[in-house]
Amino acid sequence: MLSAKLFNVTTIFYMLSMLAFFGFLASRNKIAGTAGSALAWLGFAIQTVAIGFRWKESYDIGMGHAPMSNLYESVVFFAWSIVLIFGIIDIKYRYRVIGAFVMPFALLGMAWAQMYLPADINPLMPALQSNWLLYHVITCFLGYAAFAVACGVSGMYLIKSRSEEKNTEAAGGMMSHFPPTRVLDDLNYKAIMVGFPLLTLGIITGAAWANYAWGTYWSWDPKETWSLIVWFIYAAFLHARFTKGWVGKRAAWLSIIGFMATIFCYLGVNLLLSGLHSYGSLN
Repeated sequence: MLSAKLFNVTTIFYMLSMLAFFGFLASRNKIAGTAGSALAWLGFAIQTVAIGFRWKESYDIGMGHAPMSNLYESVVFFAWSIVLIFGIIDIKYRYRVIGAFVMPFALLGMAWAQMYLPADINPLMPALQSNWLLYHVITCFLGYAAFAVACGVSGMYLIKSRSEEKNTEAAGGMMSHFPPTRVLDDLNYKAIMVGFPLLTLGIITGAAWANYAWGTYWSWDPKETWSLIVWFIYAAFLHARFTKGWVGKRAAWLSIIGFMATIFCYLGVNLLLSGLHSYGSLN
């Protein structure tokens, strides 16, 4: 299928983008930073076209559904969402060094999908035959992507703050190329402020979809329970920031913990636990 070939090309572009960003981080060469951004956007454009082709291919074989119905398709869309959120931040703030900490997430997702996940287009099970599929998946994964960016920025914050505490930041060294810690802290907060309402919408649309498919809004399925856990972690992040003034290291660690919980909600529950969302497994 043409979409599979384009997804392979996307993976190569994301790898080259990541390497360019690593080169930018190590050398402070602006050409490398520009190349990293350009390669990321080219890969994103190719992936967008590939998603469109996969959607068309599902119609060509008589199934006709959005390419978001199994684990392979969701991982691909997750990677696409991460690059989209990063691209918006890159355009707005021009801190291209962030790409060295965010593009690996997109690359790992695409590489895993291309090498290990079955890419077959299968008919939708009855529970998935609803327009709620599109609303639920898009909102959830855009939220997850924002949390991935927040995690990458939080990792940068912890590295930068540790360097400052130990006074090991040499003039012109690698750490001097990082944004200031206050900027990283603010970007972490802003990314979560984008992701949290999207996750909330994802949970709401998922509940509406569950009522349509199974006749109940909430059944305490493992995926639903973990979605709620993730929601509470990020709600706690925002509450602590608004009421207790949580910034800096505590906010960065909570952001990283939140993304780890997000990944378990997305992949751990699908692969390790059984429930109503078992269609998201490897089988």
